[in-house]
Amino acid sequence: MFNIKKYNEINDFLKKSSYSTKIVAISKNHPLESITEAINSGVYIFGENRVQEAQQKFETIKQKNPQIELHLTGPLQSNKVKTAIKLFDVFHTLDREKIAREFSKYPDLLINKKIFLQINIGKEETKSGIIPEETKDFLFFLKNEMKLSICGLMCIPPIDEDPLYHFKRLKLLAEENKIDELSIGM
Repeated sequence: MFNIKKYNEINDFLKKSSYSTKIVAISKNHPLESITEAINSGVYIFGENRVQEAQQKFETIKQKNPQIELHLTGPLQSNKVKTAIKLFDVFHTLDREKIAREFSKYPDLLINKKIFLQINIGKEETKSGIIPEETKDFLFFLKNEMKLSICGLMCIPPIDEDPLYHFKRLKLLAEENKIDELSIGM
């Protein structure tokens, strides 16, 4: 069940901060009734980690509610890129060359879409993303060879380490590469 009270508490706190922050309500594994309840409570930004699950839930919802912003927060398979581009507004997990090449095949569909480059900030073997030292070269490849517009960097810090350290590293990488937005997963 969607916890609107907790959502509003966090949202009110963020409005008072000096940061421009958005909360993405992760709706994966939640039934349609919970999503409808959230929308009726004023939530319009949702995250899903699977293309097929998002399709089943959000194709009709987005037609009825054009203000809905749908974020892909999970890994993307190359055979689902075109379907994903048509459904999602924001992609947090561009993590490898193969997916970049697939995205570059659909420039007309990418208009008004946002793409974040996933950084494996903790260099964890079990996580996707490029290592921090490859950021500059990979961004050059994405922008100049693939002609992709990258709006930000994304990371999920190691669970057993201080996330603030990793968030600061991500912010520094963004500044070094003239990237404006950060997506910080938990």
